[in-house]
Amino acid sequence: MGKLQEFELTFDNNKVVYSPGDSISGTLKIKVAQSFQCKAIKVNCNGFCGVTNKVNDAAWTVEEQYFNSTVSVADKGTLKQGDHCFPFKFLIPATAPTSFEGNYGKIIYRVRAFVDTPRFSKDYKAERPFYLLSLLNLNEVPDILEPSSSAVTRQFTYLLVKTGTVVLQAQSDMKGYTPGQVIQLTTSIHNQSGKTTGTVVASLMQRVTYETKRPTHDLRAIAEVEGAGVKAGKEAEWKEQIIVPPLPQSSLSGCELIKIEYYIRVSLKSPEVMLTLPIHIGNISLDKRARASSKAAPSTSAPDGTTTPSASAPAPTTPTLPPRPAPKPAPRPAPRSRLSSHVSPSAPPAEDHEGAAGGAASEAIPTKSHSQLGASGPHAAVSPSAFSYAPGLTFSQNQRHSGPAADSSGPLFCVSTGATIPFFSESGANPMPTSCPLILPPDYRNSAYPQEAPPSYDESCNT
Repeated sequence: MGKLQEFELTFDNNKVVYSPGDSISGTLKIKVAQSFQCKAIKVNCNGFCGVTNKVNDAAWTVEEQYFNSTVSVADKGTLKQGDHCFPFKFLIPATAPTSFEGNYGKIIYRVRAFVDTPRFSKDYKAERPFYLLSLLNLNEVPDILEPSSSAVTRQFTYLLVKTGTVVLQAQSDMKGYTPGQVIQLTTSIHNQSGKTTGTVVASLMQRVTYETKRPTHDLRAIAEVEGAGVKAGKEAEWKEQIIVPPLPQSSLSGCELIKIEYYIRVSLKSPEVMLTLPIHIGNISLDKRARASSKAAPSTSAPDGTTTPSASAPAPTTPTLPPRPAPKPAPRPAPRSRLSSHVSPSAPPAEDHEGAAGGAASEAIPTKSHSQLGASGPHAAVSPSAFSYAPGLTFSQNQRHSGPAADSSGPLFCVSTGATIPFFSESGANPMPTSCPLILPPDYRNSAYPQEAPPSYDESCNT
């Protein structure tokens, strides 16, 4: 570096993950080989969002500034030979959004230092990123405890002249989840035709919208599960579950250029029928006691002795579905081999719901496959710079990072799809943990399913 042997920014306690409203402090360290003149030494802290129409392009089409502060740690004079330390401190605005890194845009926070030298001399610069994490509390989202449900009826023509109708209904147990929790999905298919339907597929979808003059929509399937088709004239029910992997939160509050949405897409391949169930992904899970009280509707006694539902208890919501015949008494459960002889799931298998659907024409749909998908497929390599906050997960000891930087008592990290908070590595050294409690997600490629049962919703909330 010529006259400067060391020019480095460090954060206090080696902290790189902050919350909106925090103060960020550190030191600019300069080691000078020989004295030289400088006009000023300044430290700048800024945060902004940049969006483009090209993949991984840093030439932003639209930018949004959140804050930009500069302090002068040394005025004009001579920087003498030896070591120099200049402390700095900045306040992060409470309205700054969570850090994010996507294919078409980023929310970036960084601290930069400048040594402004006289004309025709070399200017010295240093830069260090940091990351913001604004937790999304799902308990503050309206109607989050209610199930997300939808139904669609499709009339179609087959064999050129014959017509038929398929009724597709789906419902999730609630509308909000955190990474590591399980989405309980119930799908009902009534095949009112003489043709067997194609397979039914349920996918956890992520859609990121980048706002420019011509908005860009980045759509990807995060997890996917497939079930068998329904025979002609049959009515069948499919109950499945999807583990939510570490993902960025649904809301980037304070950012106007990037919007993140999640939904469950349920579809039939033949005939082409599809419906969507909007959901939210957050950082703070729903209160189990509030959820239990919302399900249990207490009743009060009227003056005439009859009981009426309590006014304070929310009325259960039922999706608007097409009329169906009254159910007959449920038959005795059939042997497991009849329903699961050809099931070979690669991740959490469907729970046993044999005999749940009444009527002689009702049956259970077996699961054919279950996989976690990335940007390029189920086994795509994940960039080491993609990480996210995911409370509630655990992992084995052999997944910990080795080396002096990996303290067994220190915080942990997790891999994510399009997530925001990466490992912090210093000058090519081993990754160093920060004070943010980040952890690893389950590895579906090496899982012991179906021998090992998946965690239930209650178990995932209690971990």
